[in-house]
Amino acid sequence: MMRTSALFLFVVFTTGLFQQPDPVNPDPESPRPIAAEDTVFLEAMTWMEIRDAIRQGKDTVLVATGGVEQNGPYLVTGKHNYVLRGTTEAIARQMGNALVAPIVPFVPEGNIDPPTEHMKYPGTISVTEETYQSLLTDICQSLRIHGFQRIVLLGDSGGNQTGLKVVSDKLTRQWKERNVATQIRYVPEYYDYAVLGDWLEEQGLHQEPEGYHDDFAMTAMMLTVDPLSVRMKQRIAAGNFRINGVELAPVEQTLQWGKRIVDYRARKTVKAIATAFE
Repeated sequence: MMRTSALFLFVVFTTGLFQQPDPVNPDPESPRPIAAEDTVFLEAMTWMEIRDAIRQGKDTVLVATGGVEQNGPYLVTGKHNYVLRGTTEAIARQMGNALVAPIVPFVPEGNIDPPTEHMKYPGTISVTEETYQSLLTDICQSLRIHGFQRIVLLGDSGGNQTGLKVVSDKLTRQWKERNVATQIRYVPEYYDYAVLGDWLEEQGLHQEPEGYHDDFAMTAMMLTVDPLSVRMKQRIAAGNFRINGVELAPVEQTLQWGKRIVDYRARKTVKAIATAFE
């Protein structure tokens, strides 16, 4: 009897019947035990929520690039990343079938040593064009593996655009040669600040540039995400809560402008995305 019991225990432990689940490598088909959170941001979702969202039709993912750079005396260095938090959510929700990858904060901002362009100012973080494109490539390859059928590349800053197009073109060729189903598109229409300036003029909002890397549209959009990012309290205390000759008070009015601008940019981009995948 003792020999039989010992044999049974040996079989049980060597075959893994009593082994604990591996917390690092759980079963990919494990059921989700709780309701999903209502968010479009991958980094704010659990892996189970992402898996189930893809299976339920969220087949598109936005890959957006921002930057960390000098933006004048009022706006934080992560200006473009803050703006993207607002615009990408609006785009994804208007599309209905899209999620948003973690915003890529590190982009070419000038030569590092000796420093040029934005790198001349403290806090700026730059990467080489090669590093930037390699990072984008690996991000897109990862998202393809997880089942996204369409990948959209967007950039909120001028220095981001070339790399986005290069990566999109390269992966399009590679995936076509390998008969990969996933499609990728760079959508330059998102980077529309010149057009946005004309639109604001049409709405009756006229600016007189003060020489800062800043303007009313940027401030208004960032305000909808985080008032701290535009140093609202400090500017009010200093009596200069304005930019390019446009008063930012009352703040409620500027917030409404920010929401209108985000919505305007989102609607334009959603149309451009639809055209890009035709």
